[in-house]
Amino acid sequence: MPDYQYIGKHVNRVDGNAIVTGRTQFIDDILLPGMLFGRVLKSPYAHANILNINTEKAKALPGVKAVLTYETVPNWMCGLPHHRRVLDRRLRFVGDSVALVAATSTEIADEALKLIEVEYEELPFVLDCEEALKDGAPRIYDQFENNEFTPGNPIFSKEPFKRIERGDIEKGFAEADYIAEGYYCYDRLPHPLPPECPCVIAKWTGPRALTLWYNGSAPHLQKINTESSIPGAVVRVVSVHSGGSYGSKQLIPLLALQATALSQVANKAVRIMMDKKDHFNSYEVRMGSRIRGKVSMRKDGIVNALQGMWYVDSGMSSTYAQAQIAVGLGEAQVFLGKCQNWDLDSKLVATNHIPAAPIRGFGGQELKGALIPLVCSVARKAGFDPVEIFKKNFVAKGDGYIWRDFKWWDVKSINYVPCMEEASRKFGWKDKWKGWEVPTSVVGNKAIGVGVGVHGNADIGEDPTEAFVKLHMFGNVTIECCIGESGMAQRHAAQKMVAEVMKVPFDSVQVVDPDTHFTPYDAGLIGSRGTITIGTACVRAANDARNKLLAKASKLLHLPVEELDTENYTLFPKGNPGMRLPWIAITGTPEITITGEGVYEQNFDKPNFAIYFAEVEVNLDTGEAKLISALEGSDVGQIIDPINLKMQMEGSFGAAGADTAFFEEGIIDQHTGRIMNGNMIDYKWRTFNEFPKFDTVILESQFDSEAFRALGFGEISGSPAPSAILMAISNAIGVEVNQYPATPEVILRALGEVR
Repeated sequence: MPDYQYIGKHVNRVDGNAIVTGRTQFIDDILLPGMLFGRVLKSPYAHANILNINTEKAKALPGVKAVLTYETVPNWMCGLPHHRRVLDRRLRFVGDSVALVAATSTEIADEALKLIEVEYEELPFVLDCEEALKDGAPRIYDQFENNEFTPGNPIFSKEPFKRIERGDIEKGFAEADYIAEGYYCYDRLPHPLPPECPCVIAKWTGPRALTLWYNGSAPHLQKINTESSIPGAVVRVVSVHSGGSYGSKQLIPLLALQATALSQVANKAVRIMMDKKDHFNSYEVRMGSRIRGKVSMRKDGIVNALQGMWYVDSGMSSTYAQAQIAVGLGEAQVFLGKCQNWDLDSKLVATNHIPAAPIRGFGGQELKGALIPLVCSVARKAGFDPVEIFKKNFVAKGDGYIWRDFKWWDVKSINYVPCMEEASRKFGWKDKWKGWEVPTSVVGNKAIGVGVGVHGNADIGEDPTEAFVKLHMFGNVTIECCIGESGMAQRHAAQKMVAEVMKVPFDSVQVVDPDTHFTPYDAGLIGSRGTITIGTACVRAANDARNKLLAKASKLLHLPVEELDTENYTLFPKGNPGMRLPWIAITGTPEITITGEGVYEQNFDKPNFAIYFAEVEVNLDTGEAKLISALEGSDVGQIIDPINLKMQMEGSFGAAGADTAFFEEGIIDQHTGRIMNGNMIDYKWRTFNEFPKFDTVILESQFDSEAFRALGFGEISGSPAPSAILMAISNAIGVEVNQYPATPEVILRALGEVR
């Protein structure tokens, strides 16, 4: 393994002290001169029309500066395709936006909301995605027949990628030795609920010029999204340090438009920050996923045919679900890399509940939460060990897939079988696995079972990135790259990479704040892309700057470039390292800044990987299931920072991750459409004193990625866990459990069927 100064070693974050001492500026700390505070009146009905709305009393309240309704708001829309208005006469879920108020304080704005008088016409509603597709179901949008959203994402490809059709599906089933059919769901609407609520500050600085501050980490994507909704607007987006996102705050399209509309009317900066109640009950959750499918396997353990329909429940709007479907279909082929015969279609459906949107896992976790149990049903029929099935079928070098851009990609470099074997050995799988629906042990009324799941995502190479690295005469380095921060330490990683290339102290490398007016393009911290994309762009920029510095020194010193080196802001001949010149002697004064440029273009030829082992204890009398140990394994190429990597793995439990198999779910009253557990008491979480024994296996195979041969990992850490835990519960109690979350009620019902 290469011996680096910073890469692969833990270095304290430059911003760490400010974060833990409360000195870091979050969006709630920003107070612009004259800034107003916006609030949103919410619908009490799952589906309704506004017959009359009277805002006169609200407008008359001292301190109120703007009140908007569907009659007075600009006709801007968001969603894919554009369908969700800033405010609409039609209300489509409990919590939908009825009116907007901006006032001199949040308290006054809340009081104004109470003074708005609304007369509603209640309409029939539908909460189930398959029921919503039926003829005669309540129609949620006039333009979407049978409540099916328009498929495809024009940003990814001209051709909608909503269906995998490969090979000869009938021939595949005919040649199979084992066939199974099933219906599996991962659709209980868990909420990622990061600690900090979504927030946007909007300020018009000219007739067309708009500045947004928001607490997500994809400012260029937010800029594109907002400009596509407001014709003619020139938008600047500033990304403020985020108190967690888990994928849910990378884009805040509707909130941004609502704050912008209020700012336009009030001619002041307007901030809308959700409180925890609004965040729970009207912000975006993980989309629902169901599969009705048929799968076949040969006697050598290779899955050779898969056919089915994937139903995707997007709630009342589709923020970006078409993109999630495209990625999910790609990830299915990563999971079943040897399968040659496919007919997996999808339907994206509107229903009258809280909207669903990108959450950590971005389509792949939703699909595989249902797909892995389906595939395991045929492995169970054949009597195969699931670890052996995953080893045989997971994509490897020489395989390929259709990715989200609707293009074929040949897989290069990766081989995850050694990681599966090492993780299996460390967990003790061969000793604990006794067979399908067979417990590892039973002592009294306690039964223990084990399960395993896998995941991989090629979006680690998605979307282009630009970066500049500047060398300054008195000895410091600046990275100009649009790197937001929501906890995963991507800015920290970029600092380490550039410091490694330039051979300078890590804490002297500065990263500029993410601002679309002052930093070049980057798509943001999505899909674990930062390690490869941002890392490669920054490394290329650093190498370019280094080469320019050495070339300039070569001319001044009359020495060949290859005989020169730089370290700790000095330059010297390799043959005489004691003769050192400071950079200022090379750059001259007044300062001539040396700027290196790095550009990365997207590449989907390798996915990352995670394998998750779970050991679960079930009380056979009460149905209570408890995770007693877990192990996660990955091969990440080169580790950038071991502590940060381990913390990403440990973060897999919550945020709509592993614990969606035990208790995380949004419970909706089927008679009213209202979320019944939208608060911090009734929504069930794993508390800090309930964490199980958790172990890791991390290999470093030095794959052929350019950024120090490293692969991104963080997003997928929780993705293989739900299916692994469901398998472990099934094995513990001796009967298949196919419902998330496996609550005591679900487990007792399954046990009752056995008994």
